[in-house]
Amino acid sequence: MVEVEKIITPTAGPVEGTILVDGSSTVAPITQAVAEEFQKVYPEVRVPVGISGTGGGFKKFCNGETDISDASRPIKPSEVELCQKNGIEYIELPVAFDGLAVMVNPSNNFAACLTVEELKKIWAPEAEGVITNWSQVREGFPNQPLTLYGAGTDSGTYDYFTAAIVGEEGSSRGDFLPSEDDNVLVQGIAGDPNALGFFGLAYYEENQDKLKLVAIDNGDGNCVLPDLTTVSQGTYQPLSRPLFIYVNRARVDQKDEISLFIDFYLKNAGQLSKEVGYIPLTDEIYQLAQKRYDNRVTGSIFEGQGSTIGVSLADLLAKE
Repeated sequence: MVEVEKIITPTAGPVEGTILVDGSSTVAPITQAVAEEFQKVYPEVRVPVGISGTGGGFKKFCNGETDISDASRPIKPSEVELCQKNGIEYIELPVAFDGLAVMVNPSNNFAACLTVEELKKIWAPEAEGVITNWSQVREGFPNQPLTLYGAGTDSGTYDYFTAAIVGEEGSSRGDFLPSEDDNVLVQGIAGDPNALGFFGLAYYEENQDKLKLVAIDNGDGNCVLPDLTTVSQGTYQPLSRPLFIYVNRARVDQKDEISLFIDFYLKNAGQLSKEVGYIPLTDEIYQLAQKRYDNRVTGSIFEGQGSTIGVSLADLLAKE
């Protein structure tokens, strides 16, 4: 049983209602864990959590269909435009850190570490139909087919991975097996001896008996595996990233239960994110996020530019 801090309700009488959440499959386990504990304190509030990917979640959110959107990257220009078109203002709140895990099948005994340049060689658009064998990735790798698995194109994980590895968000070869459901990717990689794939670290942690983690060399000659320390300290680069929730500003005034949920989320996200395999933010960042919510600061600290590599959340939030 996780001990969480009960938030005192500011309203008279019992709190009830439904908070609609959708979006990132990466952020979903954190939000689901928070919702489960929240509903123990406020059993009359329902918090269903959908998983349609970061992009799919923003489509619903910017169309006014949801109250909160889970996102594994910051909102990007096309989504900002859609929200503006529909009059949706949003409060952006960071909730945890994550590392993108690169994985192979457990039978793979040669790809223990890959460089960012090798990953780019594999995933760049021009690799489609060209880089199809492990022997083409590095001299000395075996002559065996290369099968690729990755987050679906509606996923913030896909957006961040392509921005970090290829250099342009949403730019990659198309001949890979995509899914917004990370469990589908787990099964694919686990069942394919030729596989290489990527998704959020938490899903690797849940399935590490079926998968083999690949270390990443960002060009400095050091092979680094993602874990709580390397992600939180920023030594696992360029595949460490912050995770977010976005709150519909207008709904905050319409539904008291949303503010209760957000207060509860930010007070307990550090502990609960760790419980489900993610990396907590610092206390300072959670306090700055709470201040951002209390002041109802709308917009993105990333200025609506989408995936941004190697930035400091604390610095960006402190500017406000």
